[in-house]
Amino acid sequence: MRLGIVGLPGSGKSTIFQALTGSKFEQGAHKGSHITTVQVPDQRIDALKELFKPDKTVFARLEYLLPSGTRSYVPGGQSDESFWSEARPCDALIHVVRNFHQPGGEDPHPRDDFLKLETDMIFADLVVVERRIERLDQDKKRGKESDAEERQLLEACLSMLEAQNPLRDDPGLATAHQLKGYTFLSAKPLLLLFSNDDEDKGLPAWDGSPELSNALVIRGKLEMELSELPPEEAAEFSAAYQIEGFARDRVIRHSCNVLGLISFFTVVNNEVRSWMIPRGSPALEAADVIHSDMKRGFIRAEVIPCEDLLSAGSYQNAKKEGKVRLEGKTYIVQDGDLITFHFNV
Repeated sequence: MRLGIVGLPGSGKSTIFQALTGSKFEQGAHKGSHITTVQVPDQRIDALKELFKPDKTVFARLEYLLPSGTRSYVPGGQSDESFWSEARPCDALIHVVRNFHQPGGEDPHPRDDFLKLETDMIFADLVVVERRIERLDQDKKRGKESDAEERQLLEACLSMLEAQNPLRDDPGLATAHQLKGYTFLSAKPLLLLFSNDDEDKGLPAWDGSPELSNALVIRGKLEMELSELPPEEAAEFSAAYQIEGFARDRVIRHSCNVLGLISFFTVVNNEVRSWMIPRGSPALEAADVIHSDMKRGFIRAEVIPCEDLLSAGSYQNAKKEGKVRLEGKTYIVQDGDLITFHFNV
């Protein structure tokens, strides 16, 4: 799964990307896009490692993309589709908004800045919808039949976008299978991330949508410097600035949440591994994430919540205590399940 990091010029998105991924490049001078894969930290993996003493431990991973170039916002201007082309294939977006003072003392205007880029995404999607509807109208004149349901969905998108509303406000429309190929920007799950001054840990004053229930604050420059330090120095640095836990871990955790992902675990061939799947996925789809043969020859799944296993002290004890269950194809996997799949092909 990939998340694109976007924001207005000067918002601090390059700094955030470096703090998050450990990448290094000159500020404002990166050429081309940057894609980095990061491990998803999970204390349950560490606990399972202590329990099973495996030869290998594998964490789930996410990808972060910093698109090339910048988007120069011009009020009333045309949307720059070339800027958005790299972000469109992403599964979700992290919108970085400046909430720090620039050299010279210019005050931040986070809500105004958010709305500028949000409006640009809405306009970019509107252009795509209008062009597609125009094409469908032309096909109709030529006697070519079109998908009535797709047309209806596009008309619904047109209505929302013309009203300056992002498509994510209608979850059913945003996730409609027939519209998946359009990769609408405003339909993507969004994590709002405020880049603050070094001494500022609070959310900015905010009046209006979206609600800040899915927003994070990160002291970008501070966290970038922290990510470059050896562990002992990083600990001292964190204490001095009252930093509780690395922002990197918080952003990754919220990235999983905004994508609607949960983790399950396997212990096979002396390897402990975490996997991520969409929340609400059945056991059959979890098996497919590991290997298509496992899905094709699925027989059953042995399931135990990770906390129950750790409480029992061993897998053998957990079985004796009746905490290991046998589940079928339709079992909905829960976050933290340890699963042993039985299959035959």
